[in-house]
Amino acid sequence: MRHIPSLLVAASLAAPGIAHAQAGHDPSRSPFRDIIHGHSVVASAGIFGGSGGDLELGPHDGTVFGLRYDIRVSGAIQFGFSIANGTLERMIQDPDDSVATRTGGPVDQSVTFAELALQFNLTGGKTWRRFAPYIGGGAGFALSSSVPQDTTEYKFGNKFFFVPHVGVRYFITNRVHLRAEARTLFWKLTYPDSFADEPAEEPGGVGDSNALRPDAKLDEWTSSTWLTIGLGFTFSL
Repeated sequence: MRHIPSLLVAASLAAPGIAHAQAGHDPSRSPFRDIIHGHSVVASAGIFGGSGGDLELGPHDGTVFGLRYDIRVSGAIQFGFSIANGTLERMIQDPDDSVATRTGGPVDQSVTFAELALQFNLTGGKTWRRFAPYIGGGAGFALSSSVPQDTTEYKFGNKFFFVPHVGVRYFITNRVHLRAEARTLFWKLTYPDSFADEPAEEPGGVGDSNALRPDAKLDEWTSSTWLTIGLGFTFSL
């Protein structure tokens, strides 16, 4: 994330050079083409990875399908709103059970993602040989389903997340394009107090804790990779 502002500055400084290069080409032979339409809708499918944190309790490892709407407000800047649903999985950890038997699963947990994103188009309002690369970032809320198999106090619940990303669009025609994107999603897991207690079935000794969280730290930021590919349609209003 800390490199994104530097990339934005570098891209903005390079923009005049790109414009000059375009001006130097015969329009019919230039590798640059205008992206005519400023609105787009994209249907996407993706693979969601990650480990789910130290205890594997964060939803991970599954597929995500979504729909996104974008509006370009200038050549380089556009905003997007997306809704996606993931069929993911996670483990179950029983804080009262013995060390050998307290981990169960995996079990399914579906997650719905609502996201608002900012995108910076590296070639501005044009494509280069039909390609339009970009960088950006998004933030939103993840709403999870219940997991009946998990009878412990832990609940994943609903989470705020943020997600930097990099991607490219390939314009098949002026209206139809493919979109590929690599993302890294961050959210914070919170564990119940019982995860810092010694398990009733196998309590540890002094200096040799058997608690799920022996350091008593009951929250954890985790990250998950999220790779998507989509088919988009651009239009004007």
